[in-house]
Amino acid sequence: MPAALVLSERREAVALLTLNRPDKLNAINVPVIEALDAALDAAEADEAVRAIVVAGAGRAFSAGFDLDMGMGDGKPDPADVRRALENDFRIILRFWDSPKPTIAAVHGYCLGSALELALACDLTVAAEDCRFGEPEVKFGSGIVALLLPWLAGPKAAKYLLLTGEDRATAAEMQAMGLVNRVVPAAALLDEAIALAKRVASNDAQAVRLTKQAINRSLDIGGMRQALLAALETDVVIETNETAESRAFTEILKKDGAKAAIAWRAGRRA
Repeated sequence: MPAALVLSERREAVALLTLNRPDKLNAINVPVIEALDAALDAAEADEAVRAIVVAGAGRAFSAGFDLDMGMGDGKPDPADVRRALENDFRIILRFWDSPKPTIAAVHGYCLGSALELALACDLTVAAEDCRFGEPEVKFGSGIVALLLPWLAGPKAAKYLLLTGEDRATAAEMQAMGLVNRVVPAAALLDEAIALAKRVASNDAQAVRLTKQAINRSLDIGGMRQALLAALETDVVIETNETAESRAFTEILKKDGAKAAIAWRAGRRA
């Protein structure tokens, strides 16, 4: 039997969900999303669970959205691309909308949509060695869930998104207000579970309604509408070819990501 793509276990009142695709740096694809949906359904339905921690197996939390998801071998079909992006958007926002507090425990790499998923969690604990980023523009891609401007402000968001930064440190992310705690890698899971248990020890209704009130304040400010509008922009980015994007894709398919990114960097020289 193949290993489960998301491992679920109970740590007293805490549900620990672990992304388990380590050979692909826990890249998020359709089967992973389906497994996450099932794990979240179970955790949210279990009255004994009062907080949810999401972590990653192996060398990284997650390298992000699987670039092959729904794209096929040739020119991507717009309907397939839209379905894939909407599915990714939905699973990210499940952590934001969950009636139970969610905590991300991130290590190694936390990139692209994985960063967006960590941002969607209520709290984030990061290992000192973790590297963060949104490298989508390097690949001619867009952002699935544009949470960054709402949580870090436009200057920090533009820095991360327009440069395609993919090596931001945990300390830098904490300074931007995107990480709550930075801890030694060996202590990451223990610290995240301890934080979740601290939240879980409080009155469940008060925690749930306070989370809703905070999120609702952002929705009143227009965040949900803005996220949906940004998703539409991402669909446009992913389905409209340019001469540059065609050339990049050809090199990507033939020689790999490093060669394609080097080609693009060479055009700026």
